[in-house]
Amino acid sequence: MAESSQGTPLSESQEVRLESWKEIAAYLKRDVTTVQRWEKREAMPVHRHVHDKRGSVYVLTSELDAWRESRKVRLDEDLERLAPETFTGAGSVPVKRAELSVNRWFALAAVACLGLLAVAYLVLRARKGDVARPKITALAVLPLRNLSGDPGQEYLAEGITEALIARLSEIHDLHVIPHTSVMRFQNTQIAVPEIAKALGVQALVEGSVMRTGNRIRVTARLIRGATEQQLWSETYDRELQDALALESELAQAIAGKIQVTVTGAEQQRLTQAHPIAPEVYESYLKGRFVLNKSNSKAGIEESIGYFQEAIAKEPTFAAAYVGLAEAYSELGTVFVGVAPTETRPKAIAAAQKALELDPNIAAAHVMLGDMLQDEWHWAAAEGEFRRALELNPKSGSANAAFAQWLLCQGRTEEAVSRVRVARELDPVAISGDNVSWILFQSHRYEESIRESRSTVAVDPEDASVLLGLGFALIANHEATEAIPVLEKALARSDGSAAVSGVLIRAYAHAGRRSDAIRLLKQLEERQKTEYVPAGAFVNAYLGLDEKEQAFGALEQAYKERSNILQFLKTHPYFDPIRNDPRFADLLRRVGLS
Repeated sequence: MAESSQGTPLSESQEVRLESWKEIAAYLKRDVTTVQRWEKREAMPVHRHVHDKRGSVYVLTSELDAWRESRKVRLDEDLERLAPETFTGAGSVPVKRAELSVNRWFALAAVACLGLLAVAYLVLRARKGDVARPKITALAVLPLRNLSGDPGQEYLAEGITEALIARLSEIHDLHVIPHTSVMRFQNTQIAVPEIAKALGVQALVEGSVMRTGNRIRVTARLIRGATEQQLWSETYDRELQDALALESELAQAIAGKIQVTVTGAEQQRLTQAHPIAPEVYESYLKGRFVLNKSNSKAGIEESIGYFQEAIAKEPTFAAAYVGLAEAYSELGTVFVGVAPTETRPKAIAAAQKALELDPNIAAAHVMLGDMLQDEWHWAAAEGEFRRALELNPKSGSANAAFAQWLLCQGRTEEAVSRVRVARELDPVAISGDNVSWILFQSHRYEESIRESRSTVAVDPEDASVLLGLGFALIANHEATEAIPVLEKALARSDGSAAVSGVLIRAYAHAGRRSDAIRLLKQLEERQKTEYVPAGAFVNAYLGLDEKEQAFGALEQAYKERSNILQFLKTHPYFDPIRNDPRFADLLRRVGLS
């Protein structure tokens, strides 16, 4: 009896796929030379892997059986070729071949036709199956449900979801919807086909996490989006310390089930996992959870505390350093208001440590590139962004970050194209706010305003989006319309100095100079007791057409490595001073000329 490639005995009546000449010969109880000759002379139904570099073959036993029955006499003749004049039939009575009855030939012909019809049916059915089952090239992992009975364990379910997405995103041939975009479907009642259509994917992963003490149970299933057909389901019971290995197993199982092409390097990254102490993983997940949910100074500082706890307990945990770098980066934004000279060195050090431990973390390359760009190390920043895109070309954040780099170089058309690609990849994280900013910097004000208004319609309370709309409205000579937008942004950002600087410009351009001076004096008073970004004064003085004071503020911005100086080549608000020799000197010192 023949055996499969796994060594399992094959029954001749079973529908089996024989994967080599040796298996085919064993099934027919002949030698390899004979069956290869039959393929050439008798049209034995052998299939070949057209795209397989090894040129391997396979045969379906149902097709082989039908073919063998249709060719029975010829095959027997082939085996009796040493006695060509006789054929040993039933009862071992020698007969002349010419004496075969006409009826028997008709019977054999009928069997042959039936065999051909059977083969045709199987081929058609296989083709229809291929049409009905399109290849899965885009996938979304929906937020895993927390079934622990404790809302305080929500961080665990969200953390495992995010980690699984990150692992699958490393596969170049698979587009995985980012974590930020799938979170809007948390605890949703929307049907699977609708979610799949909204996200533009062929399949979804959904499941749950349940924790009992230091043990976790993760259940996951893979569903075809259009039909809700369940393609795979599995339940894993593990110790919390094996969570990283569990995430790796899950990712490998899903990749295997959808039969996506995984390179050797990608397979190695998928399988990389080591046990981690439960308390370390908990600290990390809590830090990630708080950072994702909060944009306040207190919340960001809380997340930093959790990441530092994880690192103190496990200094080789690269993911915790990535989280720490991102938290310090957020802390140094103009909306939070901590001086970048304090936060950037810490963010750079954390990102570099993460890459020292694991050089293949795309997010760490993006973070390091952002910080290097803030410090005007343009070539080094470009290298980090390009490396991140090599590791994960479908990363929305990596594409958006590179778009900002292109913008700073004055390559505005490339920047617009790149940021639009980023938004297609991650339409929630890379919103109209990101697109509108680059359009504003490209002096395409009407388009920028449309993008911002669309985003405001979805999230009318987001101070960053409102600020971006205010920038473009002022540049488009609509300062009066910009004022209520910026006043709302100021209220929603707890009196951000950055928003105040742009609002001063709006007041001045709308003819409300006294309001502009009043707000400027408030900023100057604040500066005596707290950090106020120099960029706020740059916007304010340029808005008031106070060029000398503006250059003084630009010098302070240079000392602070202010974010505003990244955009010297493109920012519309600098247009009135571009011909001043001091501006050209500043461009040179920042490395943009």
